[in-house]
Amino acid sequence: MMEWITSLLVQLAVLVLGGFAVGRILGIRLSWGRWLVSLVVGVTAGGTIAFEFADRKIQDIDPWLVFGASLLATMVVAADPFGLLGPPGRLPHAVTGILRIPRLVRNARRGAGRGRRYAQVVAIAARHGLIDRSGAAGSGNALQPTADTDRPRGRRLGRPLKASLEEAGGAFVKLGQILSTRPDLLPTEVTIELSRLQDDVASEPRRDVDALLAEELGSAPEQVFAEFDPNPIAAASIAQVHKARLASGEPVAVKVQRPGVRPIVERDLDIARRLAVAIEARTEWGGDIGVVDLADGFAEALLEELDFTVEARNTTTCRSALQDGSIVRIPAVHESLSTSRVLVLEWMEGVPLRDAGPLVARHGLDRTELARGLLRAILHQIVAQGVFHADPHPGNVFVRADGTLALIDLGSVGRLDTLQQSALLRIVVAMSRRDPRQMRDALLDVAQARSGADEDQLERALGQFLVHRLGEGMTPDTKLFADLMALMLDFGLTFPPMVGGVFRALVTLDGTLTQLDPGFNIIDESTGVAGEWIGNAVVPETLREALADQAISLFPVLRRLPRRIDRIASAAEKGAFTIGVRLFADERDVKVVSRLVNRGLVAFIAASLGLISVQLLQGPGTAALDPLEGLGYLGLGASVLLFLRVLVATVGVDK
Repeated sequence: MMEWITSLLVQLAVLVLGGFAVGRILGIRLSWGRWLVSLVVGVTAGGTIAFEFADRKIQDIDPWLVFGASLLATMVVAADPFGLLGPPGRLPHAVTGILRIPRLVRNARRGAGRGRRYAQVVAIAARHGLIDRSGAAGSGNALQPTADTDRPRGRRLGRPLKASLEEAGGAFVKLGQILSTRPDLLPTEVTIELSRLQDDVASEPRRDVDALLAEELGSAPEQVFAEFDPNPIAAASIAQVHKARLASGEPVAVKVQRPGVRPIVERDLDIARRLAVAIEARTEWGGDIGVVDLADGFAEALLEELDFTVEARNTTTCRSALQDGSIVRIPAVHESLSTSRVLVLEWMEGVPLRDAGPLVARHGLDRTELARGLLRAILHQIVAQGVFHADPHPGNVFVRADGTLALIDLGSVGRLDTLQQSALLRIVVAMSRRDPRQMRDALLDVAQARSGADEDQLERALGQFLVHRLGEGMTPDTKLFADLMALMLDFGLTFPPMVGGVFRALVTLDGTLTQLDPGFNIIDESTGVAGEWIGNAVVPETLREALADQAISLFPVLRRLPRRIDRIASAAEKGAFTIGVRLFADERDVKVVSRLVNRGLVAFIAASLGLISVQLLQGPGTAALDPLEGLGYLGLGASVLLFLRVLVATVGVDK
């Protein structure tokens, strides 16, 4: 027994030293945690074999066999071909996490809370028939964009979906409100149902609001404001708004974030993403529309809404981008009193659009002019300034007695670059002229291609689209945008989030304008405004400016052109004119192919070496070790090492 204990101690010492060499042998960098686990497994494997031999009283077993088995087990665990230990460097954090008991307890508590919430959301969805109890999609296929002829299916889904999101509350209500503006993704009947979603939340207690204001502003509310109404004039899931008065006598609106709302929102967003991953993995349409990307975009937008400094910046930007003579007003921000959780704005006296009927009648306001002014303001933000209100629903528009409109709640703002602005303007003009080629070119300027698109076929499809949607005698509506997005999806094209946000904003704006003036047609008015702007742009002054800009950009090219033409002519005259074509022009392609060829060669060498070694081991089978057998053992070990290196490189442990 003492011999085997001594053997184990020697084996342990050798493995400790050899363990540092394992990483070099396998071509990976081992963290101390991975090295420790592989060492324990290796010693355990060797010890098990040694004690088994001792129990059977086998005396003539070569100790190198035990050591070889230990070393092989150590290398296999270090390679971790199945990713059980995670990537290198992760295990020390896990071990450290175990030692940090308070953090572990907090994480466990947070995980338990998330698990309870997840179970609650799944139970709500199951109760309304959206999924089964296992979490598998029940009527999920109904979420695909559908034709108008399939309205009953959309209606059957829309009502339980709305009820589920309303009952789940929190971030899920916001998710439903955003989905209601995505007719490109959901059936029309579903978006109509989701548009009725409302935040049904109680206001925060006065003491909690006062405590948050004191924490953010550094003083009690009564020391900052001359007056502060404790009863909110509006309350939603993220924040509530109070009316107050500054010491100067100026009335202001104070938007206060609900205390403790961030961890709740983050938990709900985590659950929403997990559900999105499940949907994308289990349904074909989930992958087509990129449900996970949508969830990530929604999470990013909602987390931005939790930071009121973003809304303050958006408000200031949109206010400065208002066109001269516009009837739209945007409140000024009191930056000295605004923080990430408190936003103080100029008080805009007015009546919410949905309740503005008596005010409009009393002051004799022209509904059509109000609608046209609001549309012009939003379009100017989109195509001229590149910064626009992304959620102009009726609750965010106030009608004022002086005939102006107040635009509030700029927590959600879209931003466009100059190429996107120009392309959107050309899309509208192409619609008005029913020009499929111009429309195709403009769409391809801003679309993201998931697969190769046949441009000629796309042009023909757009021609049919324009005939069927904008033909003579037809009254276009905003469903045109959903149909356009569906057509783009058929060709493997999608709009960037911000461009898609423009169409969503216009769909939302259409509902607002219709409520303001039921006979208002946003498509006809938009094409008219776009044509007017294009006409104003095509004047001698602007043409001269455009030509000057192009000349400046082309001047360096024109200077180099004669020299390059002379160089080409000279090479052709000498017979030295050649054209180089590379099979792999992209360096990344070269690396991938080189890596694959390298791994294939190593695997082939390992297999060949293993077969040769097995043949060498088929000796006479005497007790003494034959030299050829020894060579076979060495070759077999080298073959295993080579296979392990290929395996490690394939699963990406060396990254």
